[in-house]
Amino acid sequence: MPTRLKDFATSLVAVVEPDSSALAAAQLMRRHHIGALVVVDANEKSRPVGVLTDRDLVLGLMAEGLDPALFTVGDIMSVELVVANPEMDAMDAVQLMRVNRLRRLVLVNDAGQLAGIVTMEDVLELLTRELASLAVGVLGARDREFETRK
Repeated sequence: MPTRLKDFATSLVAVVEPDSSALAAAQLMRRHHIGALVVVDANEKSRPVGVLTDRDLVLGLMAEGLDPALFTVGDIMSVELVVANPEMDAMDAVQLMRVNRLRRLVLVNDAGQLAGIVTMEDVLELLTRELASLAVGVLGARDREFETRK
């Protein structure tokens, strides 16, 4: 049975609006110990319009010596948003992440509203569990063969 994104996605997502300061966004990331915020429309707060990552902050501002208090999230966020539906199969999501070279996928429902987020780490955790389960099955098959051939 395929694993759907909604089966392991994070449904509580930290969000920020485009006109928030980059400094406030960085502080929000630190407070929640996360590396990305979903940027939502200022009027339709459930509609994602971009993503802001810790790398956006570092490479877009810090490395340039710019003051994060003077720039907004909208100035530096990634606007080419790739989204997925919570019903999407996990392996299809892996392909989507690979093709688009992404570390995370924002999940939106059929109405275009924010439904969650899936990170590369979430997918790796899922795959690790699946491989561990497969290894247990292989060892069980070996043990069964030893028992029947005694």
